[in-house]
Amino acid sequence: MPDPRVRRVRESDVDAVVALVYELAEYERAPQECHLTSAQLREALFRPAPALFGHVAEVDGEVVGCALWFLNFSTWRGTHGIYLEDLYVRPGQRGGGLGKALLTALAEECVAQGYSRLEWWVLDWNAPAIGFYKSLGAVAMDEWTVYRVTDEALRRLGS
Repeated sequence: MPDPRVRRVRESDVDAVVALVYELAEYERAPQECHLTSAQLREALFRPAPALFGHVAEVDGEVVGCALWFLNFSTWRGTHGIYLEDLYVRPGQRGGGLGKALLTALAEECVAQGYSRLEWWVLDWNAPAIGFYKSLGAVAMDEWTVYRVTDEALRRLGS
């Protein structure tokens, strides 16, 4: 049975979700890297062919958590999956099952759509999150190293 505190994001939630993303950036010790605007998030979530999807968790009518995700594709499995970009629940609301409810909603989406996996990254120092994810059956993909090209290196490569 789906958790009634979790639902798909609505356009009226955009400002609240942007605020949560900024809180997450602060928690992850990188607030200077967060530049998301409400206009950008609205466009990504609600354009005619959205590239981003989301769920929110509400308590007493207030959005206190979110999961922002997009589809990826496994060439080896031949199916889509969900990549969870951000999962965040306000500290005062943690421990009440909202993080699990958000992840459960994404797992339900995977099962309903025939997607073969749900995956995300977690910072190495975030022991509480790592413990939580392991308790759900998540497995670390330690044999893989993440690479990223941004800013000037991206401009050089793309020029």
